[in-house]
Amino acid sequence: MAGWPKWRQLRIGVLMGGLSAEREVSLRSGENVYRALKARGYNAIKLELSSPDELIPKLAEVDLVFICLHGGLGEDGTIQALLDCLGKPYTGSGALASRLALDKLLAKEAFLRAGLPTPPYIHPDSEGWLAAALEGAERLGFPVVVKPRAEGSSLGVRIVHSPAELEAALRETKERFGDLYLEKFIPGKEVTAGILRIGGEDRALPLIELRPREGFYDYKAKYTPGATEFIIPAALEPEVAQKAQELALAAHHALGCFGFSRVDLRVTEAGEAFILEVNTIPGMTATSDLPKAAAAAGIPFEELVEYMLKTAFKEGEDARSFD
Repeated sequence: MAGWPKWRQLRIGVLMGGLSAEREVSLRSGENVYRALKARGYNAIKLELSSPDELIPKLAEVDLVFICLHGGLGEDGTIQALLDCLGKPYTGSGALASRLALDKLLAKEAFLRAGLPTPPYIHPDSEGWLAAALEGAERLGFPVVVKPRAEGSSLGVRIVHSPAELEAALRETKERFGDLYLEKFIPGKEVTAGILRIGGEDRALPLIELRPREGFYDYKAKYTPGATEFIIPAALEPEVAQKAQELALAAHHALGCFGFSRVDLRVTEAGEAFILEVNTIPGMTATSDLPKAAAAAGIPFEELVEYMLKTAFKEGEDARSFD
């Protein structure tokens, strides 16, 4: 990009922490990314955010932002829109794609418009929401999945197996997270696909099958070492795996994502795949999926971070070369 210093001279701020329920995971992701950048010789600094008042002063310290801010303003497009206004390059998807991905209902609408398969769902309106949710669950059938509308890392996701459990689950989710929706449970395998831009082309990395040792792949299973068995590549027939990768890429593009993402899917015993959601700021911890998928593709962690760093300049491949 004309007028910018060489990559090694850029002051790269690794933005982490924040105010969401995913703060601790964000700090772990950011620390790993910071160490990888330093190991590769970049002029990286840590920007740990604990208050919105700190944001503008901290951003003023750097030329480019590597976003590791999970949940909340890191993934809802707020940070991206601010950085656009400030004219500071940043990694990954832009403001609109980030907003669409975090708002699971907007994402589902985008998937359906693109003709992509996603589990049937019910969004109870604010007025009379409980009665609508109870009725909707009966139509979807049990088990049914109760999900917050705009959270990441499976926070607040609950699989409800009977009508007797449902009302309490709905009330607790509503009280803690606000807006919610119900989704038909799809029996089968939990699969995730990492998407990474390499040489100007978005590619689906090897699929990972997630087998929690207890329950389902919730927040605890995601971030507790040893709580989940990761099968890489996923135990799927080749044509089923290829179809799931194609759907993951299509979901990434349907939301307008850029550079990298993680797409979660369910795959039935019959080999039918359903898109659950897209995460635009994937975790970069020791148990996170994107680094594991990249490693399976022969991409070490530091190299993965470097590919992600390249996405900060979105005008063309020439701007992403490391000179």
